[in-house]
Amino acid sequence: MSFTDDQLTQDDFLGGAIKMWQPKNGYRAATDPVFLAAAIVAKSGQSVLEIGCGAGTALACLCKRVAGLEAHGLEIQADYADLARRNANDNGLGYVVHDGDLLDMPEPIRTAAFDHVFTNPPFYDASASSAPVDAGRNTAHRIGEARLVEWITVGLRRLKPRGYFTIIHRAERLADILAVLNGKAGDIRVLPLTSREGRTAGRVIVRARKGAAGPLELLAPLILHQGLAHSKDEDSFRPDVRKVLRNIHPIVM
Repeated sequence: MSFTDDQLTQDDFLGGAIKMWQPKNGYRAATDPVFLAAAIVAKSGQSVLEIGCGAGTALACLCKRVAGLEAHGLEIQADYADLARRNANDNGLGYVVHDGDLLDMPEPIRTAAFDHVFTNPPFYDASASSAPVDAGRNTAHRIGEARLVEWITVGLRRLKPRGYFTIIHRAERLADILAVLNGKAGDIRVLPLTSREGRTAGRVIVRARKGAAGPLELLAPLILHQGLAHSKDEDSFRPDVRKVLRNIHPIVM
């Protein structure tokens, strides 16, 4: 069953360049999908796939920045997939959303190969007691039937040779991500995201190239906020981060 309008809000992303319908209660996109989309080095004419696209925020941000993509999303929750299609239509973006599970992909995705595959996968194991209690948010945040290793291996299978796989995840899972990529992809770039100077990274963006042999590179962290602590009732994003979030700038990795 799809969401009704009274269950939704319409929120600005990229400084209002796109407006995304999101559920009032459930998984709501924040900055992670925007950062993920900004880190993808896609070019016009290339094909891209997001695994677990939710309401389509990362897909929409990428398609707004890079015109002329053959863009696809895969989403297991039918109501979120419908919302992603609505967002594509309302924003005049041409991405296609497929209903399905990454462990049992629909034929158009299962038989295709892409220049870029990207994902913002669930953060919690199915047994994690700290996972959210809302059903939609649970599915968005919990690995459930598919483990992190499968999100990565399935994504790599859907790439063309030397295609790019990009993932944003919790920093504590970096070792797990690198272990899965080992022997399958190279030219790995790791970008830590930290809230403020002197803080440990809470997220990492990892980009790897299928079949490449280049070395791993740990980049200087992207520091999101100015100052050592939040001091006033407005956002404190650093100017370079504000350009990514508001002005559709890419993240250079």
